[in-house]
Amino acid sequence: MGHDRMSNLGATLRRPDWNRELPTFPAFEKNFYMEHPAVASRSEEHVAAYRRRHQINVFGTGVPKPVETFDEASFPSYVLTQITAAGFTRPTPIQSQGWPMGLSGKDLVGIADTGSGKTLAYVLPAIVHINAQPLLKEGEGPIVLILAPTRELALQIKQECDKFGASSQIKNTCLYGGASRGPQINELRSGVEIAIATPGRLIDMVESRQTNLRRVTYLVMDEADRMLDMGFEPQIRKIVEQIRPDRQTLMWSATWPKEVQALANDYLKDYSQVNIGSMELSASHNVRQIIEICPEHDKMRRLMNILGHPHDARQFKSIIFTGTKRGADEVTDFLRRNGHDACALHGDKRQSERDRVMFDFKNGTFQILIATDVAARGLDVRDIKYVINYDFPGCIEDYVHRIGRTGRAGATGVAFTFFTLENSKMARPLLQILEEASQDISPELRELARTSGGGGGSSRFRSRGGGSGPGPMFTGPNSYIPLPPPHPYARR
Repeated sequence: MGHDRMSNLGATLRRPDWNRELPTFPAFEKNFYMEHPAVASRSEEHVAAYRRRHQINVFGTGVPKPVETFDEASFPSYVLTQITAAGFTRPTPIQSQGWPMGLSGKDLVGIADTGSGKTLAYVLPAIVHINAQPLLKEGEGPIVLILAPTRELALQIKQECDKFGASSQIKNTCLYGGASRGPQINELRSGVEIAIATPGRLIDMVESRQTNLRRVTYLVMDEADRMLDMGFEPQIRKIVEQIRPDRQTLMWSATWPKEVQALANDYLKDYSQVNIGSMELSASHNVRQIIEICPEHDKMRRLMNILGHPHDARQFKSIIFTGTKRGADEVTDFLRRNGHDACALHGDKRQSERDRVMFDFKNGTFQILIATDVAARGLDVRDIKYVINYDFPGCIEDYVHRIGRTGRAGATGVAFTFFTLENSKMARPLLQILEEASQDISPELRELARTSGGGGGSSRFRSRGGGSGPGPMFTGPNSYIPLPPPHPYARR
């Protein structure tokens, strides 16, 4: 029933005849960029060197020069005041190049890792855009629409909109499934300039006439690759068809596969593109990646070896990723029985429970979060020291996004990954990620990559982490294992 309802979403929506209707819409302004004299005076050589230093690659015609300070970004004083109050010292690379591009009113594709500061790269130009438009009238829908793949990411975007929109009395609402429609409908009816939405719930609201998209002139598609991975392409297309074609559209993605390129070519006009780092899939160079090749039954011992004594583990935050909801619950129960403060986050939990888990994790009520990939993207917790891939993910993109939960905002982090013979088909792409990031690579992994998972005996899976040899971990529902010494890297 639920699946049928999702597939039928938007069935009654009619695509407007924009050739006939657009001339009846009011004109609007979308170019607000005024180049700062300091930026204008910089030579092309200086700009090229700055872009090389920060791995900024741009494509398109008339791409503006990057700004190097907040004052150069031509933001109004009310925005600059809030940037200063937030304690930021200088723009991140995506902000440095993305702000002048976004403020200029042109369509934009931005390719940057999660945690690179891209949310503010589109939220601050959105605030400037809103303040230049006529005030909302009763019954009108939002001016800015931000599409996001998950409720977790949508709620994090809302936090930034709350913080930086307050000085302009800009109201926003967050529309996502798994929560009551009533409060969301009430906020829409009261009038909001920004709607942050997951595709399914937004179509539901538009189709049931709780809102409309006739005022939207600034559209953001965040984590476009993730939305397509999750099967949202039909919903995205239905939504975008409802929005006037002379809007400004900004598409953000961590990767640039052909499916995302096709979406951009269909819905963005004469767009410019900014990439931070290589166009190839790559992992953050701030993360040390440690791959432990081991048999399935040795994972729990190795996990305890990494975390060390519960008292030591409480000194830092860790995220442990499992492949299944059941696995997340089993690892959580096991860690709790062994004295660790741990909690699970996955799709079987009610939204209110997921919100509470994230609140408690961010605030340090517990230090270990065990999660399925529902938390792999858009999870913005700044002080995570360890990411542990208890189960290797099904695709290499998810590996990159998982380990990107640490090493954020210039900090360094460590990612441990348990890699079994069953994962051997992923050895070759994993090897490429490790080589690009100049990581230490074991001979065992190179051999697995060379043979593409074909053959190989159990001798490759000898224990390398100290302690006794491999052995079954669970002896019963209330089993308890003695705590091993901490992982050697954990003591550094």
